[in-house]
Formats: sequence, structure tokens, C-alpha cells
Amino acid sequence: MTLQESIQTLTHIMGNSTDFVVRYISGRDDLPEIAICYIEGLIDANQLNRILESWLTVTLEADPMPGIESLLRKILPASPVNKLHTTQSVTSAVLEGKAVLLVDGMKDAFSTSIESLEKRAIEEPSSQTVIRGPKDGFTEDISTNVSLIRRRLRTPDLRVQTMVIGSYTHTKVTMAYIEGLADQSVVSEIKSRLQSIETDGVLESGYIEEFIQDTTLSPFPTLINTERPDAVAGGLLEGQIAILVDGTPFALLAPVTFFRFLHSSEDYYQRYDLTTFLRAIRFFSFVVSLLLPSLYIAISTFHQEMIPTTLLISLAAQREGTPLPALVEAIMMELTFEIIREAGVRMPRVIGPAISIVGALVLGQAAVQAGLVSGAMVIVVSFTAIANFAIPAFSMAAAIRLIRFVLMLLAGTLGLYGILAGLIPIYVHLVSLTSFGIPYLSPVSPLRFSDLKDLFVRLPWPFLKTRPKEMNRRNVVRQGMSGSQQGRK
Repeated sequence: MTLQESIQTLTHIMGNSTDFVVRYISGRDDLPEIAICYIEGLIDANQLNRILESWLTVTLEADPMPGIESLLRKILPASPVNKLHTTQSVTSAVLEGKAVLLVDGMKDAFSTSIESLEKRAIEEPSSQTVIRGPKDGFTEDISTNVSLIRRRLRTPDLRVQTMVIGSYTHTKVTMAYIEGLADQSVVSEIKSRLQSIETDGVLESGYIEEFIQDTTLSPFPTLINTERPDAVAGGLLEGQIAILVDGTPFALLAPVTFFRFLHSSEDYYQRYDLTTFLRAIRFFSFVVSLLLPSLYIAISTFHQEMIPTTLLISLAAQREGTPLPALVEAIMMELTFEIIREAGVRMPRVIGPAISIVGALVLGQAAVQAGLVSGAMVIVVSFTAIANFAIPAFSMAAAIRLIRFVLMLLAGTLGLYGILAGLIPIYVHLVSLTSFGIPYLSPVSPLRFSDLKDLFVRLPWPFLKTRPKEMNRRNVVRQGMSGSQQGRK
């Protein structure tokens, strides 16, 4: 195939796109004519001009045809030069932002990486802020994200495997784990599920999460997402596997248990006593966020005898003249808070938080003064919303918000018996749930005492000598012997 035929084939494949550029280089009798193909805006113009200048001024030391590849390496000493054998590989290289060189009279083409993609600088994660700990976060560039992990885990046992998913997007998906710490059966299972994905495109790690999770219809997440490289590094040290997707700062960690969603990476940077107290606050906030509105509805509607007399008189006085039952009040206020929360997220960042706070206060006060809801209901719903924010993982907090509405409906129809009837199937579902074969409620169900020292409480670091056994059963020693040495035994 001649050079012109190759160019015509590529132009036809690209659909005569205006941003597909072909530049011819000629002017030397001792070199064949070449063409450089690239996508405008995806390459560095300065590096491209350097290639053109070098091609016209380079000195030949041998026969030009067999020395084309070495000539390119001489022109571009810092850029990798790859030989391409098929039209499909040439097309893929162009779409990846590489410059492809076609040489007249040669069957193979050559590609070089001179991409010029604008990258967001490494910044503090906006969704997972900490008081003490690293302030860097992942970006949308997968190479940068892998380097942030490598910077923390300087071990040859760190394995990084990349695959391409999406027939149109050709998105790079990287799986990272530490050899000797990660369970090989889990590694193989995750890799198999990733390779089995057949879709037209992957734009965010949420696509991957829904494709590979154990139970698609469960409201509870079985993978945890994070923007923090230190959280990923900590997970890898405990035997988890990280999944990074090009184009998003959110990485996935698997397998994961229920209690991990109530932990924070900052738990391991603060003192153990403060961490234990904060974890108690989070577990309490979880219970409040899940049950407080339902308990208020059930007790105020069906079980008034459980309320102390003085408090009952106060609540009755507040509800006097209120036209709506407690269930309708709660659902109306909860939906109002959800609307305000969503509006605060979608509005410009400068005024979004202010609108959320002011809107909640103004609407709550106006509803009480208008006699639509009682003051106690506003307090209950407000406290519930604040408690939900104390849950570190947004995916778990969102699941609790959805389940809360179901429990409120049961409480408004059956009272405390309705709440119990709702909690039993939730518990049964949690017990039966797994994350890549790991029981979701581990180490509580099944009970494993050795892992309780870093669950509800966190013991001081000298006492955390072993890794969680639900993640790693082969190399559990964390202190006293290097993990890499133990992993090779």
C-alpha cells in the first residue's frame, strides 16, 4: 500500500473529520516522503515542529529504509517510538493523542507520544477533606493517579495491570494490588469481571462499580470510592484491590465490608482515643440518620405512653392546630430537605452552601409559623440531616437516606412493629450480602475477635500487629516482619 493509499484509508476511517490532520514532509532526496497524522488539539505543537525540523536536518549513517526506526529514536530520544502493524492499531494510536508517522514504501507505521492534554493540577479532594493528613487528591489523568500511589508504596510487589474498556471510549482501566497481600482468588475474580464488560463507553468509575458489584439491586454499596491516594494506599496495604478509571478522580476499592464505610483515612493519623470517640459519633449518627424520624413517627402516633408526661404535654401543645399527621409532616420535611440539598449541589459553589443553610432555616421557621408542621418535627428532621452528613462515605449515606423513607412509611402504619418488620429483612439482606466473596458484615458476622481491635474502636498502633483477616489470610503480620519478606515465604 502506497503512502497516498494509506492516508486515504485513514481519512475514510476518521470520516473526513476536520480535526484529523495530515502533514507531509519532503524536501530531501536521501529520505523517503513521510506523513504525520494526528488529532488537532491532542498533541504538543512545539514537539511536532521539532520532529519536522529534525527530520530535515538529521544526518544519515546508513541506508535510510531499514534505519527509519532508529532515525526516529534519534530525533525523539525522550519519547517512546512504537511500531504499528495494522490499520486498527494506527487508528487507535491517533485517537489516543499520539502522532503517527507513515513512511512511503514501508508497510509498518510508527507512533510517538507527544500528547498535550490539559491536566488539572493536584489539589485537595473536595469530597473527603481531613484536618490531619495528606492534602493531595487524584485527578482525571490515570497516569498521574498511578504515580501518586507509587509515590506512597515504593515496593516492587505493587502490581499495576491496565486494560481498555468501551467500544467507543476505549477507556483505560487500571487494577492495582500488592502481590502477597491481596487474595489471588479475589484478584482473578475482579480481573475476570472487568474483562467481561461489553459496553459502548465508560465515562466514570460508577460505570465499573455497577458492572462488577456482587448484587446489582442492593441499595448498599459493595465497593467504596475515594479521591484520596493515601486511602487507596492504606487499602492496598490491607489486601484490597484498587480500580482506577481514566477521566475521573474517583478510584474504587474492593472488597469492602459494611463497617469500612464508617471509617475515615484520618482515623489512622489522629490519636487512637480521639479516633475511637469519633467512630462512636459516626456509629451513633448512622443510627440517628436511619431511625430517628421513624421512631418519632411511631411513638408520637401509636405509643404515646412511652413519652414522659411533661414532654408529652409539650409535644401535644405543639401539634395542636397542626392539620397533618406526623407521617405526612415527616415526609414533607424530608423531601424539602432533599430538594434544598440537591439545589445546593447544583447551584454555583459560591452561593450553594449559603442557600442550603438559609433555605432550610427559612422554610422550617415559615412552616412552623404557618402551622403546617410542629417545631419538634423540624428539630427531628434537621438533626437527622446533620447526622447523615457525619457518615464519611457518600454512597452509604445515600443508601441510608433511601431506606429511611421506607422505615418512615412502616412506622406511620404499624408503629414500632413496622420498624421492626423493616429492620429484620434489612439485617437478613446485610448478612447475605458479599463483596467479592467477603461477608459484608465481617468481622461481626461471622465473628472474628482478632479484627475487632480496629472496628468500633481503634487500638494504638503498637497493638495493631496484624492485618484484617477477612482481606488477607496468607500474610497477616503487619509489624515485626517486612510484608514483602513474609509474602515471599
